[in-house]
Amino acid sequence: MKKIKVLIVDDSALVRQLLTEIFSQDKAIEVVGVAQDPLVARKKIKELNPDVLTLDVEMPRMDGLTFLSNLMRLRPMPVVMVSSLTQKGADVTLSALELGAVDFVGKPAALGRGLEDYADEIIEKVKMAAGAHVRAIRHAPVKSMEVTVSQSADAVIKKKTMKHFRTTEKIVALGASTGGTEATAEVLQMLPSNFPGIVISQHLPEAFSESYSQRLGKICRMHVKLAEHGEQIIPGHIYISPGTHHMLVKRDGARYVCKLNDGPPVNRHRPSVDVMFRSVAQNAGPNALGVILTGMGADGADGLKEMRDAGASTVGQDEATSVVWGMPGEAFKRGAVEVVAPLAKVAEHMISLAGG
Repeated sequence: MKKIKVLIVDDSALVRQLLTEIFSQDKAIEVVGVAQDPLVARKKIKELNPDVLTLDVEMPRMDGLTFLSNLMRLRPMPVVMVSSLTQKGADVTLSALELGAVDFVGKPAALGRGLEDYADEIIEKVKMAAGAHVRAIRHAPVKSMEVTVSQSADAVIKKKTMKHFRTTEKIVALGASTGGTEATAEVLQMLPSNFPGIVISQHLPEAFSESYSQRLGKICRMHVKLAEHGEQIIPGHIYISPGTHHMLVKRDGARYVCKLNDGPPVNRHRPSVDVMFRSVAQNAGPNALGVILTGMGADGADGLKEMRDAGASTVGQDEATSVVWGMPGEAFKRGAVEVVAPLAKVAEHMISLAGG
């Protein structure tokens, strides 16, 4: 089997050493080189032709974002950012994802040997990036933290069948992961200001949630905010799940409301898309629309099937336009997807199925 060739770009010698040691643990990965700054990296990319780049942001001679922008314009390739999970780090990393980086891993605030705790996550994301669909800089405007225990949505909300009555009020639930920050932005900016209320579970850590909602708010006609426990879901509004909680939708009389839940991670994520979709299936049924976009893994696939079984319309992003066709692909295999669409057509189908 051909090994995945990785080039590590980081100004810290310690980080370069630790990442090299981490990748050497996996027989499918080969570190072909390291670079202390983008100018050295540029030469080594030409010499070594790596499959994946790990890239730091703050480096001498040229910052990571400038380098990434040039790279994605001249030689698009899979890049995994290694950045701090601070507020500043969140803003920079979201900019990197906007420029075309596939994913990111959080660099511990205190380096030491702490980076080794992230070994499984780094290895998994580099492997995923090697098979990702990477495009040049996109013209669209612009993880919950993973844990070792994986549980189903039963850990948060029990599966049950409920009777529903069709109403004129619709609710939309959207889930995404790897590649999803930009895919979601591309879809949402096409929706009208009077579109039905949308709840979103995106795999992002807590530090990223506020920055991401603010970015979406600048490009959307709808109002974007972080979801608050107990608030009503109303048309023209988009509710982003905080990175610390699952988001559930509950029926309160004639209203739909957001419920935040700090239960255990599901499918290694909190927020979990499966949890949100199940709650929508149970509380909105045929009055809902479920949308699943690009993402690694299978979170959301079972929940979307429950939504479809409950009478909801469902849309899944196609393989050709997904950075990683994991989540939508698994949903398609389970028979959960009613309409498969390229990213540029997802909003059009949402408007057709949910109105607005």
